Amino acid sequence: MRGLPAAARGYIGGTALAAALCAAPAIRLGAGAPWSSTLALALLYAGCEQVRRCPSVGGRAPSGTGPAEGPAGFPAGWASPVLLAGVCLLPPPLAALTAVPGALTGPAEARSTGARRLWHAAELAPACWAAAQVFRLTGGHPPWSAPQFPVLLLPAAAAAATFCAVLAALDGGVLIAAERHPVRTAWRGLLTRSLGPHLVHGLAGLMMAVLWRSSYGPPAALLVLLPMCLSCWVFAQYHRERAAHQATIRALVQAVDIKDRYTRGHSERVGRASVMIARELGMAEDRVEVLRFAGILHDVGKLGVPTRLLRKDGPLTPQERRVIELHPEYGHEIVRGIGFLGEARAAILHHHERLDGRGYPYGLRGHHIPEYARVVAVADAFDAMTSTRSYRRARPVPAAVEELRKCAGAQFDPRMVRALAASLDRDGWHPDLVTAADAEPAVVADGGVPRREGEPVGGVVPRRDGESDGGVAPRDGESARGPERTAVRPGRRPEGAGRDGTR
Repeated sequence: MRGLPAAARGYIGGTALAAALCAAPAIRLGAGAPWSSTLALALLYAGCEQVRRCPSVGGRAPSGTGPAEGPAGFPAGWASPVLLAGVCLLPPPLAALTAVPGALTGPAEARSTGARRLWHAAELAPACWAAAQVFRLTGGHPPWSAPQFPVLLLPAAAAAATFCAVLAALDGGVLIAAERHPVRTAWRGLLTRSLGPHLVHGLAGLMMAVLWRSSYGPPAALLVLLPMCLSCWVFAQYHRERAAHQATIRALVQAVDIKDRYTRGHSERVGRASVMIARELGMAEDRVEVLRFAGILHDVGKLGVPTRLLRKDGPLTPQERRVIELHPEYGHEIVRGIGFLGEARAAILHHHERLDGRGYPYGLRGHHIPEYARVVAVADAFDAMTSTRSYRRARPVPAAVEELRKCAGAQFDPRMVRALAASLDRDGWHPDLVTAADAEPAVVADGGVPRREGEPVGGVVPRRDGESDGGVAPRDGESARGPERTAVRPGRRPEGAGRDGTR
């Protein structure tokens, strides 16, 4: 635990003390207590903790079915029904003890292994103790027999919910102490994401307990673990596919960062700002995840732009700018075959469109621009203005938000601007430490595109004499990109393009 912050060591130590106090009354139970059942369940849970790999998928099985992981890396395991069976069968102090051997001997990451195992045991013991207390308070008084099974459904559900709530509460606390998460966000989603899986585990635990007490005995209870093993395999497949998705995105982003080294970290920050906007708008979590992908990959088309243009010092010629303005189309072509990106592909193609039709590549107007693209456009401009670049320091967040508000209606969707402003007011902005200041000095614009003299430091819109540097609308008769336009005029889509400009 030496590598942990003092607050984390104190929090883990305090939780371990609470776990010891929960289990201590077991000493007074005497020889009449169900010690044999306690030992059997503890050994069974310890065995399940050791079997954390599924040979059929060739990798480590997920530890849970969706509950949020704390920094210790130990969510509720796939063998949670064993613990919840103990909750139904044993007195609270003994129920707390069943989790300890498996938690202390189970696999853990190499970093801070001892602290992780201690935390795993320290959080599970109080959760089991509290769940056992609730089970008895709601009518699950042992001894009971199999015919009482329907009556025990409510106590079992209450016990599983309590088990989930205690784990979520403790995990939020350790996120604050060990990883310095903000208090206002530490518990966000911990309970809601894990409640459903824990209720299912509670039902499986009750089935184990009923079979344990039946005439068939404890061996029959092991049959309940078979569907949990199947669940382990299914979720291992899901996590494996998700890991492949993440690896694909990381590879693309790293390729862009290598080619355009002036804006390292920009893609991740745009993804983060896009998520803030999406959550403020109340989007479903699956859409939020896809929008995060859109923000991260919005500039992947730079892979198709000659490196000499991305790294060029000084102003661009009109022909060079037209080449750079093809990067949204390049990006769309790169990712069009990646099925899991879904709507993110349209955002990559259209994130430089403007509400007034002066954007590119297709000059779409208003709500003809896909919603995801309108979100990413605001996030992209915001990070460009609040990031330190080689040619200027970052703008303060309030100044950047004010500039976005000035451009709302002409360039940006006012709804997206309001959502970002509201989210920033509530949660603040915490950009990554890696900025373009670490890169080689050069004159670059938003997203690493080389800029002409006099273009805005935020890179939102090319600037002319008398205009602000934050991307206000251009002069009458000029495009949003300056005097030179791409080959596609506003309001006209290339042959084969759909209503939203996608092909």
